[in-house]
Amino acid sequence: MPELGDVVLLCLAALLAGALDAVVGGGGLVQLPALLLVLPQVPVVSLLGTNKLASVVGTGSAAVTYSRRVEVDRATAVPMVLAAFAGSALGALVAASVPSSALRPVVLVALVVVLVVTLRQPALGEVERLRLAPRAQRGVAVVGGALIGFYDGAVGPGTGTFLVFLLVSAVGLSFLHASATAKAANTATNLAALALFAAAGHVLWGLGALMALANLAGSQVGARLAVRRGSAWVRRVFLVVVTALVARLAVDVLG
Repeated sequence: MPELGDVVLLCLAALLAGALDAVVGGGGLVQLPALLLVLPQVPVVSLLGTNKLASVVGTGSAAVTYSRRVEVDRATAVPMVLAAFAGSALGALVAASVPSSALRPVVLVALVVVLVVTLRQPALGEVERLRLAPRAQRGVAVVGGALIGFYDGAVGPGTGTFLVFLLVSAVGLSFLHASATAKAANTATNLAALALFAAAGHVLWGLGALMALANLAGSQVGARLAVRRGSAWVRRVFLVVVTALVARLAVDVLG
């Protein structure tokens, strides 16, 4: 177990990450970098596994909170969750053979597109305007969930954000309903990756449990704020998170 001061810092990072993740994703901006910075002597793979342990508790809690307060289309959400789980497991399995650095330029371009599209359409996601027939909607959710799940297993940062954007832009959900559905799918991707990390012995269980409690507290705050403030507020947070993700990945790619 790390020193008390380091544990406190990591729990504060997990608290903030949980709140961000519960709204629109983006907790990876805070939690994993904090682990890498505070515990440079620990193997990266163990930090990845510990990060997933903390994240899955927070996203799972947020998913439950949303389901109690926001109506979720289960006919779309359930297939998306299953596809995201399978995609994440596959992504985690091939992560060793496909270095994340090779995918970062592609992810950076994708995030820039997300940011531009959202900025150019001020009304996007503020009101629910379903664009697809139910069968096509489920198809988009399954294919998109599998691909984004694969990305989460292989790389990770921005998974929740991509899930929200897919549901808002392609399906036509409001930002609030998209966040509710995305939380369930993101829980599945985190769970699949955690199972593989745990099986290989790459989880710091004591530290991860403490960070999970902090992430849980943050996720409750974030989910309740999102439900109270509505889609317009969630959209603003989404834009801030995407901008921060673009800046971080730009530094990684160009640095």
